[in-house]
Amino acid sequence: TLRSMYPWIDELVLEILDIAYHETIMAASGYQAEDALHAAAKKYKGKYICVVEGAIATKYDGGYGKIGGRTFLDVAKEIVPSAAATVCIGSCSSFGGIQAAKPNPGGYKGVGDALGIKTVNIPGCPPNPINLVGTVVNYLLLGKLPALDELGRPLFAYGQTIHDQCPRRSHYENGEFVTEFGSKEAEMGYCLFEMGCKGPDTYNNCPTAKFNDGTSWPVEAGHPCIGCSEPAFWDTMTPFFAEKE
Repeated sequence: TLRSMYPWIDELVLEILDIAYHETIMAASGYQAEDALHAAAKKYKGKYICVVEGAIATKYDGGYGKIGGRTFLDVAKEIVPSAAATVCIGSCSSFGGIQAAKPNPGGYKGVGDALGIKTVNIPGCPPNPINLVGTVVNYLLLGKLPALDELGRPLFAYGQTIHDQCPRRSHYENGEFVTEFGSKEAEMGYCLFEMGCKGPDTYNNCPTAKFNDGTSWPVEAGHPCIGCSEPAFWDTMTPFFAEKE
């Protein structure tokens, strides 16, 4: 949300949303910040949207992740069930992220998996702020969450694969591939599939939404998609620079 462009972060925070707790931008800290969180959850029970960032450790009583002296798991069990909706921003809170990669000693999981609930997931490493803002605005304007896929991802953002939207798709169809970084083929913008691009297996709107106010996205910059919006991508999509079998 802090990287939002439409609307800008100041308009979003000061004019559109009532943000009761956000450890990065709130003035309070320490006990005052934690008191604000619990007071808001009690006052607006059943009415607030809970946006979660980061995976939840589940092994060893959640001891691998704490904030304010309490485990992530304990905090989530208190705050999440009372929310009107829970939105997971990023691949970590959605599916566990890098912490959940094998061997996953802390038993890290996404929020939905850790608590056994349904969540709205906006994965990506990093996720695009447009997708979070679009989800929240949909709720504010229509009073309901957007349509979701089977993984809880908004269809408006995750309804198509990177491959199907990629501007380099014609090169794929013509058999024109980059086989070495810095090559003539790379300079000409050929398809990155043989360099390990996971676009055919990855659902996201990166080619159309892009990042940094629509400036660019990884493939446009010459880097293959690593599949970061898919579950367990650190395990299933690696090695990143090898064609997936």
